[in-house]
Amino acid sequence: MKEAASVSKAWKNRQQNDPYVRRAREEGYRARAAYKLLELDEKDGLLRGARVVVDLGAAPGSWSQVARRVLGDGASVIALDLLPMEPLPGVTFLEGDFREDAVLAELESRLEGRKVDLVLSDMAPNLSGIGPADQARSIDLAELALAFARDWLDPSGHCAVKVFQGAGFDELLTDFRRTFSTVKVRKPAASRAESREVYLVGAGLA
Repeated sequence: MKEAASVSKAWKNRQQNDPYVRRAREEGYRARAAYKLLELDEKDGLLRGARVVVDLGAAPGSWSQVARRVLGDGASVIALDLLPMEPLPGVTFLEGDFREDAVLAELESRLEGRKVDLVLSDMAPNLSGIGPADQARSIDLAELALAFARDWLDPSGHCAVKVFQGAGFDELLTDFRRTFSTVKVRKPAASRAESREVYLVGAGLA
């Protein structure tokens, strides 16, 4: 119990001292993750000219917020997550497991045949604490996001997917390079230094 309390206290202290957490509160974003997407957009122009955006693993919604704020009312933003998400004006939200065929079919029906300009995936597995198993689940989710992008992305579109460095990463990176003309590995400043997370950013279907 003491160890759990100590971890909780350390987490609270880190949150209170985190400049991105403070900035998110001040600027009305639901999570510090907003600044990861804003930096990716600044470097790679992800949102430039996008009219249809799909945000996988969206809850609590900060990436959808960024997309809506940057693109305005003329764009369609479709968000999906296993967890519930408080409604966001101008964002269509689907609650469900992206790994299930029925959920994927519902997402595809919402597209109404439109190609997607930007596929975003900040999905992460529920952590079990068993490192190899958690890493495998992370890679699996990233592969599913990449498969969706192959099927639905406009040839000139972008795809940005979170993944954790470790087993399976090199193979996933190879798959990205086979799929896209340009691939970048990004570690945004808002990504915690101790985290193994990076973002694979693909542009232009090969």
